[in-house]
Amino acid sequence: MMTETPGTRHEHSATPLRADCVADTAGGLTFDIVGTGGTDPAHLVLRRRDGEETALPLAPAESGRLRAALPSGVDLPEGRWDAYARFGDDEPRRLSPGVSDLRSLVDRAPGDTADRIAVRIPYTAKDGTLAVRSWLRAPHAEAGDLRIGEDELGVSGRVYGTGLAPEAYAEVREGGGPRSVLCADVTVREAEFGFTVPYAPLGPGIWDLWLRPAGAEGPKVRIARLLDDVADKKPVFRYPRAAVRAEHGEVEAWPYYTVDNDLSVTVSATG
Repeated sequence: MMTETPGTRHEHSATPLRADCVADTAGGLTFDIVGTGGTDPAHLVLRRRDGEETALPLAPAESGRLRAALPSGVDLPEGRWDAYARFGDDEPRRLSPGVSDLRSLVDRAPGDTADRIAVRIPYTAKDGTLAVRSWLRAPHAEAGDLRIGEDELGVSGRVYGTGLAPEAYAEVREGGGPRSVLCADVTVREAEFGFTVPYAPLGPGIWDLWLRPAGAEGPKVRIARLLDDVADKKPVFRYPRAAVRAEHGEVEAWPYYTVDNDLSVTVSATG
């Protein structure tokens, strides 16, 4: 009968691995997993759904753990990344979520001099495994409080990575390609902006909200809510519907966050 000896690669596949995550205010993440006692080089592997991979070395830490760090300065392109542990030449093993300390992400406020926003939020995927949602935006328009009116939406926010010129304005763009675009005047106070979206001119469909911080000649910045600890806003942030007699007939309109946490408005005919 053949037997296995401790420390061989088969031991790595014997016990499910759980990873604890700690987020810092700069946008970095630290991953801690329980070590298996093997001597093979170990890496934490983040694999995006399109197959792109990022490997981070796992080093011994306290209490027999292995630790990998993903600093905010290391690019992690936007997307959903599945987390694995790889030991030596073994096949990577999916990680299960342990304890996530995301307190530093609540009401996170990057410095005004930040030229980009890096956001990484660990979460539990639908199959129960550990994944990381990543955003990397430069410049970025962060949505703040939304004011829900009877026939309009008030939006406030803050811009990062660029300034706000006196000619700044917002765009309400019909989704699905180069379709209707409506403009809204923006109030500016240093890096903060505000504007109102009236529902009446909007036809049925999805309308995406954009900021033009330098006017028509400058960048076009998607308005999103990223700076907190909620990886998927859509099922969490729900807003009341407004019944409006619009130019296109009777409609219901309401704001929502997309699967990418971008801010949009849905308009639906009611007759």
